[in-house]
Amino acid sequence: MKFGFWLPIRGPYGTPAGITAMAQRAEAMGFGYAAVADHVIVPTKIESTYPYTDTGKWMATADCMDQLTVCAFVAAVTRTLGLLPSVMVVPHRPAILAAKVLASIDKLSGGRLLIGAGTGWMAEELALLGIPFAARGRVTDEYIRAFRELWTAEKPEFAGEFVRFKDVLFEPKPVQRPIPIWTGGEGGPAIRRAARLADGWYPIGTNPAHPFNTLGRFQGGLARLAAEAEKLKRDPKTIGVGYFNFAFRETPHILDDGQRRLMTGPAEAILEDVGRLGDAGVSVISLNFLEPTLEATLERMGRFASDVIARVR
Repeated sequence: MKFGFWLPIRGPYGTPAGITAMAQRAEAMGFGYAAVADHVIVPTKIESTYPYTDTGKWMATADCMDQLTVCAFVAAVTRTLGLLPSVMVVPHRPAILAAKVLASIDKLSGGRLLIGAGTGWMAEELALLGIPFAARGRVTDEYIRAFRELWTAEKPEFAGEFVRFKDVLFEPKPVQRPIPIWTGGEGGPAIRRAARLADGWYPIGTNPAHPFNTLGRFQGGLARLAAEAEKLKRDPKTIGVGYFNFAFRETPHILDDGQRRLMTGPAEAILEDVGRLGDAGVSVISLNFLEPTLEATLERMGRFASDVIARVR
């Protein structure tokens, strides 16, 4: 089991010193991945529903740095820490350019990149970047296929609805051929995409429409993933599984049905959850440790490292 931590790209943490401190301290603590979010431009009026809050409102601020640039920076200030775009909104960047940047990060980091990929939820941002919201799923699927062609083929060639290229050279190739892509999302289309295209499935546990906030509910999602894979004659065991939990806290959160929310409570409860998630096939768990200050965040991460990570290994 590897653990990721949410590395913010905005606010008081989003500075060279803040990012370096979080990344290097986390690496020393035994964390496996830095999870970095993705926004390029933030409209002043957002009517799109944010999927991961009960209100549907996105509460973040606009001062966000570019996700992939931050991943490259983290690669330069660490030696072993994995880089996890979490998730990379695939339609945000032209396919060929994105493939080049991702390959470069993987090359420069020595093969430490694991791509969490998604279609995006903010119609207004996608429109500013030239992608119709209704087409984002088709764009994502095609871009993923184009990425893999560029990363692996000696003479890449692709002819799709949104991407076309031939008679090109694409070098250097990434260290990982191809770089693993774990798709996010919790609904039916996202689960079908994971079964059809992905190396792994990487859902978030706090989607009110598809709550994976208990082990049983998450196992229900895994059963749906396995069923979709079997329809395609794909062995579900070939699909890696991750779990991103925004709701982690050190006191129990009891849900309306009386069950304890996954990854909440004292260390013993967390260790039990980690064991059960591991038994279910999860190999990466990412958590949000953010506190009002950087030092408080690092202290909380340190407690988790000593109380949980050190005892899982």
